[in-house]
Amino acid sequence: MKEKLRRRVTVEIDMKALVRNYRRIVERTKPMKVLAVLKANAYGLGVAAYARVLADAGCTEFGVAEPYEALELLKVLGRKPGVDVQILSSVLPDEIPSMVRAGVILPIIDLDEAKKVSAAAVKAKKIARVHMKLDTGMGRLGIPARDALAVIREVRSLPGLDVEGVFSHCPMAYEPRDPFTKGQIRRFKDVVSAAAREGIRFKKIHMAASDAINNFPETAKPPFTMVRTGINLHGSFDPNGRRALKVEPVLTLKTRVAQVRSLPAGTTLGYGRTWCLAEPAKIATISAGYADGLPLALSNRGFVFIGGVRCRVVGRISMDYTTVDVTDVPGVKAGDEVVCFGRCGDDSITPDDWAALKGTHAYDIICSLGTRVERVVRN
Repeated sequence: MKEKLRRRVTVEIDMKALVRNYRRIVERTKPMKVLAVLKANAYGLGVAAYARVLADAGCTEFGVAEPYEALELLKVLGRKPGVDVQILSSVLPDEIPSMVRAGVILPIIDLDEAKKVSAAAVKAKKIARVHMKLDTGMGRLGIPARDALAVIREVRSLPGLDVEGVFSHCPMAYEPRDPFTKGQIRRFKDVVSAAAREGIRFKKIHMAASDAINNFPETAKPPFTMVRTGINLHGSFDPNGRRALKVEPVLTLKTRVAQVRSLPAGTTLGYGRTWCLAEPAKIATISAGYADGLPLALSNRGFVFIGGVRCRVVGRISMDYTTVDVTDVPGVKAGDEVVCFGRCGDDSITPDDWAALKGTHAYDIICSLGTRVERVVRN
């Protein structure tokens, strides 16, 4: 029998932890609906497994960034009745007809797009479900809040459309007391209230993503009816905000030791010779580098677990390998397991820890896991 070759680097995804996180978010925000954001192939981790597990856990709302992601998700979910797939960003003119035929919920970012969606729906003899995307301060996509009511009126008059929702997004919700976010929430609510006074009501009203759920709990209360969550499903947070949801890490990144050597004082390690051994040391070279997602910012200051011990990264991280001081770890040898991030006994290293060293956020760390890192579903 041919022996299967193991991949050197794996990221293990604990699906039981994922479901626990989803249920914590549901419990914390009820009676809001919870939309699971699975864009970019579930942040590069594998959308099929995520979607199936979350659907089995009761999730009926899924969000993506663009049409190919929407079609892939529909294929995975098998068009289950009552399950909605929504594009949260934009849809380009040539993408509209196929999205209308597929029954994807579409964002309306301006009146011109609404007219194109309407025309496609009429031609296909379908009713297209749409959500009005308001720009309350993100400055990226959407209808400026000051123009929103007039545009909503016009869009509602177009044939073939079910204007079931309205939503917005926040650029600063990771700052718990940010006055700009409070202003955004106020502007958004003003539009919803003004529409209601004219008899225009929305089934789905949403503004909160993971940061806002943690830092601005008013976005998970009426008039809102839904929240969106992405990074919190993985048990990660923005480094600046509150951690109100108490979710747990889902991911463990592992590799193996390639070689262990005892090196004399004065030896320099890695490109740029950025680390010089002040005394003799035992150095392990591990089989993962920045091509696998280890940020260069871990050079000379990050840690990994080997043999249950937290070991310091010494020298600059290279594309395929990283050198680690294992002087205090007995019996380390080639092939031994290395936990790059994850839990080890009572200690842990998380994507959030790496993000803090890199000066970024956990999204960046998770999305940077390389293509040769095998995704392994557990539980």
